[in-house]
Amino acid sequence: MSINRRDFLKISAGAGLALSAGATPAQAAKTPELPPEAVGILYDATLCIGCKSCMVNCKKVNSERGGALYHKDTAGQIPYVYNEPDKIYDAPQNLSDKTLCIIKAHRNDGKEAKPASGEQSLSFLKLHCLHCIEPACVSVCPVAALQKNPTTGIVTYNKDRCFGCRYCQIACPFNIPMYEWSKASPSVVKCQLCNHRYAQGKYSACCEFCPTGASIFGKVKDLQEEAKRRLALKPGEVYSYPVKRVDGNEHTEKVVANYVNHVYGLTEAGGTQYLFLSGVTFDKLGFNPRITNQVYPDFTWNYVSAVPKLIATLLVTGTVVRVVTQKLDKNKKESGKGDAS
Repeated sequence: MSINRRDFLKISAGAGLALSAGATPAQAAKTPELPPEAVGILYDATLCIGCKSCMVNCKKVNSERGGALYHKDTAGQIPYVYNEPDKIYDAPQNLSDKTLCIIKAHRNDGKEAKPASGEQSLSFLKLHCLHCIEPACVSVCPVAALQKNPTTGIVTYNKDRCFGCRYCQIACPFNIPMYEWSKASPSVVKCQLCNHRYAQGKYSACCEFCPTGASIFGKVKDLQEEAKRRLALKPGEVYSYPVKRVDGNEHTEKVVANYVNHVYGLTEAGGTQYLFLSGVTFDKLGFNPRITNQVYPDFTWNYVSAVPKLIATLLVTGTVVRVVTQKLDKNKKESGKGDAS
């Protein structure tokens, strides 16, 4: 069946209006509630040595079938990012469609802000999706391509549902979702906490391959308690830190550093399943100080919900203008024929 441009515009306008009428913030009215069996990660920057084992193994396991970086057309290929012509080292500068997890270094040398008493002179930061308890990206997705698992709490992405509106990028307060601009059939890319490995009895690669215990995996409630326990320790004490898993048998004894008295992610954006401890204030590590404890689906929907309405308005306006223009052209032609006779 063929369709002309006029009919296409009419159909598009109707679809836009339907989208506008049906778009509602699915979770905006809810109070943040952590699923009882929710899993996540505790990252302790005072233990991180910047080895980037998490980055390497994240790319490796997520390039496997079911992973967040897997594509049929590039099966078996790990999407390295090269900054040198020799292409020796994977050296991403930021999260991207090829990098789900990144380690960044911060030198607390006073050039940007004077170090607080007891702050570390060097700190690393491991950044990936924080898996918000009430994720803004899920609330604004009009086709449920992004969903929060009701058991694990992991925010997952289904590329077969996605049609590329990228509302998730607009809504996320942490700027996490990335888009495959270079591909003919692009997808959104983000950490999914290696959920494809759980059926195999495995867990997040960034924790499994962390040699120092800087990143540990487990139930969020256990991670929250572990984080609070560490903040209660006195600097200079020796503590037996869990390695890989918060409930595992592997530990390492380390001298306790001077922590900033805050667990980032405990309340930010309504709470997240990725928690941070640090010896440097979080704003110096690059966290946006404007992110509050507010539940972000409530905050972002007022802005993002206007986008379908705008699209619908433009489509309707375009349709009306084209219909009027065609009618004027038709009248003009008929008038010209009459003068010629």
